Amino acid sequence: LVNWNEQLLFDWLEDNTYPDLLKAKNQMSRWDCYAPIFKHRIELKCRRTHYDTLLLEKKKYDAMILESDKHLDTPIYINSTPKGIYSFDLSLLKPEWETKRLRNNTDFGNSQIIEKQVCFLRIEDSLLLYSEKK
Repeated sequence: LVNWNEQLLFDWLEDNTYPDLLKAKNQMSRWDCYAPIFKHRIELKCRRTHYDTLLLEKKKYDAMILESDKHLDTPIYINSTPKGIYSFDLSLLKPEWETKRLRNNTDFGNSQIIEKQVCFLRIEDSLLLYSEKK
């Protein structure tokens, strides 16, 4: 099994899906990369565990939609899990938002519990880009 991180996921996407993939210029950007040929503005997320639904924060969704609308791009949310890589076209989804108490940040040391507006995207609503062989 691949132990995905954002750099490995970026490299895989560049080699297999988006040959023109560019990293966001600003590290604090609300998206991680951009594919000019397809006009896809992409947020990447690597999950250590596979779930049948994948969490997306409303503030991330809103920022992606706003910026994509401004540039006539397609907002794409790509998740890797131990079972594969899943791509969601956010412009086609109608998320149902709910408030959850979650850690402020998983990987960067801020484990304070805060309220977040989130939705859960169903794997079956995604485009499977890659599947791990068992």
